[in-house]
Amino acid sequence: MNTDTIRTIVGIIGNVISFCLFLSPMPTFIKIWKAKTVMQFKPDPYVVTALNCAVWVFYGMPFVHPDSLLVVTINGIGLFIEFSYIIVFFIYSDGPKRKKISIFLGVEIILFAILVFVTLTFLHGTKNRSMLVGILAVIMNVAMYASPLTVMRRVISTKSVKFMPFYLSLANFCNGGIWFAYAFLKFDPYILIPNGLGTLSGAIQLILYAKYYKTTNWDDEGKPNEIELQRNADTV
Repeated sequence: MNTDTIRTIVGIIGNVISFCLFLSPMPTFIKIWKAKTVMQFKPDPYVVTALNCAVWVFYGMPFVHPDSLLVVTINGIGLFIEFSYIIVFFIYSDGPKRKKISIFLGVEIILFAILVFVTLTFLHGTKNRSMLVGILAVIMNVAMYASPLTVMRRVISTKSVKFMPFYLSLANFCNGGIWFAYAFLKFDPYILIPNGLGTLSGAIQLILYAKYYKTTNWDDEGKPNEIELQRNADTV
């Protein structure tokens, strides 16, 4: 079995894991749909993740970075899912929140359009194009890892893992690891770096879970959006 075949198999496994991660907020949106209100939940993670997916889809285009079909497929699916979440959020939000969502989406569309225009107009060759788009994608992914850090800090300060779901932490670890392997098999630093950090982040979360599980008071109530902070976009 050659390297390309192994890489394809690893990428397919990565698609499956990432797809499950994209679906992980589904219980939240079922709760919103039943309550007919967004409660304390915030749209920010979904709006940011949508832009992140769009950038990775663009990165995987043949005229930007060839041989990246599996990157395009999962992020294309992710983009559709995130927009579905945003639509639900928009429907059940009040006026000010709808305005905020609209402004954020408008800014994202403008920024993405500028990226596409600059890349295709001023950069020639896939090496230069993949470098610009890849660097921006890496910066976005690394910035999004700030969310789990917030939860990890809470775990350490409270000695409680109640707001750091085990299976989500495990999925994040596996997802980062599988895409790290995918990027390593046919060296791609722009996928390797953020997913290496994602693997490290997931590993630390699992270590914290093992350390503080016994000291957790599972009867305490907390804010629902704390769990949302744990979800991140380390899908690719």
